[in-house]
Amino acid sequence: MGDKNNGVVIVGAGHAGGTAAALLRQYGYEHPITLIGDEPIAPYQRPPLSKAWLKGEADAQSLMLKPESFYAEAAIDLILGTKVARLDRESKIVELADGRSIPYEYLILAMGARARTLPIPGAELAGVMCLRSAADAETLKAALGPGRRLAVIGGGYIGLEAAASARALGAEAVVLEREPRILARVACQVLSDFFTNYHRAKGVDFEVSAMVEGFEGVDGHVTGVRLGDGRTIPCDAALVGVGAPPNDELAREAGLQCENGIVVDEHARTADPAVFAIGDVSWRPMPRFDRMFRLESVANALEQARQVTSVITGRTPPPHEVTWNWSDQYDLKYQFAGLPFDADDIIIRGDPGTARFAVFHLKGDILEAVEAVNAPAEFMAGRQLIGQRKPISRARLADATVSMKEVAA
Repeated sequence: MGDKNNGVVIVGAGHAGGTAAALLRQYGYEHPITLIGDEPIAPYQRPPLSKAWLKGEADAQSLMLKPESFYAEAAIDLILGTKVARLDRESKIVELADGRSIPYEYLILAMGARARTLPIPGAELAGVMCLRSAADAETLKAALGPGRRLAVIGGGYIGLEAAASARALGAEAVVLEREPRILARVACQVLSDFFTNYHRAKGVDFEVSAMVEGFEGVDGHVTGVRLGDGRTIPCDAALVGVGAPPNDELAREAGLQCENGIVVDEHARTADPAVFAIGDVSWRPMPRFDRMFRLESVANALEQARQVTSVITGRTPPPHEVTWNWSDQYDLKYQFAGLPFDADDIIIRGDPGTARFAVFHLKGDILEAVEAVNAPAEFMAGRQLIGQRKPISRARLADATVSMKEVAA
């Protein structure tokens, strides 16, 4: 069992798993590759689901990572619409729910994360949705349009993007957030205030410090969201966007160490030298920030796919990247890089009132993170500075008349 001819089995056919399969062939790997996904369609880009897909500007074909024909041409065995029942690390076998067993030399776990559900009354009503898959996006899109009202539970990026898409389709939208501000876990106060004001100007309503206690319905379909203060917020559809726990159950059952995701080293390898974990499901080292963390981003999926495929094919591992992500809302492109764990101060460059500005998070004179709205130069230079870790002039950084190239010099 586990000889070289058994090749690589990848569990999870999302951005991370699909990229790893393609990179293995690109890097000259000649042994079998099996890519297993529980969705019925080949690997696709997930971020546009809350944006372009909802607005009807993208579909499954346009979001494919590779054309459907690629997998057969690259001799990648693509098994779709199939769940994995068990990982047998001792025998190096992946057992599928349909009874098949697939042997491996190397196993890459890329099961991603799932939308967190709310264990509250009415959660099973039709019209209460989440947004994680193409099927979810299609269901939500059908519920939006003029005369409809969407209640978004959770003021994070997905919720705000969905609210923006709802408004673009002529639907009303209200965002219900249990924290005192939206984006409370992922962005600073300046950004929370900016996005609140921008969305309000577009007609989105907000309820912050709102405890959602249940969903009301008529004839099995949601009609409103009941809050802790007794009010019911009427709606025709409700989107639950309150985080995404990792799909690490298979790994836990197989005895792999898991924290908030599957624990891996800087090469995305678990304590089992034959098993790797990449993407949203992994709990990984962040060398630049001296801690472990779970990143939910395309950039992380791609970086870890490069790490693991380099190890398997004997290539020099890629250098560590500064983490980054983005969010599109209306005509806004929000980009952020780094993580402000240890920052003790912020500098705002530009004017939030113009919808073109950046917030820099510093520890002393070292840049830890940047949040940029319609400010690509600040984002790109900021990301570079975070990686370099060299002291910067705070005065020059704050002065928008000084170019970012000069600040980074």
